[in-house]
Amino acid sequence: MEFTSLSKRDRVLGIFQQIENAIGQLKDWNANIETAEDYYLSPDGMQKLAASCMLIEAIGEGIHQIDGITEGELLKERSEIPWEDVIGIRNHIAHGYFDIDGEVVLLTIRQDLDPLLEAVKYFINSI
Repeated sequence: MEFTSLSKRDRVLGIFQQIENAIGQLKDWNANIETAEDYYLSPDGMQKLAASCMLIEAIGEGIHQIDGITEGELLKERSEIPWEDVIGIRNHIAHGYFDIDGEVVLLTIRQDLDPLLEAVKYFINSI
C-alpha cells in the first residue's frame, strides 16, 4: 500500500511497533503459565490474566485504528490473519470483562501470537 502522507505512515508504523512490543510482553509474562488454572490459583496469576487482557485489548484496538487509517486496504496484504477476530476479541474483553475465560486468553497467547507477530514484522519492514 502506498501512503498518501508521511504522518499516516508514521502513525501506522508506530502502532505496529507498539503491537510488536505488546506481543513480546504477552509472551514473556505468560511463559510460566501452563494451564488457564494457573491464572486463578494466585493473586499473581490473576494479575497476569488482567494484564494480558489489557494488552490483547490494546492490540485489537491498534489493529482497528490501522484499518481505519488505511481505509481497510493495508491488512488485506496479510489475509491469512483473521483481522476481524483480532478486533473482535478486543471488543469481547472491553465489553464483557467479567466473562473473560482464561482458557481463551491462554489459547490466544499460545496459538495466535506467533502468526500475528510475523504479520506485524512484515508490515514494519515493508511500510
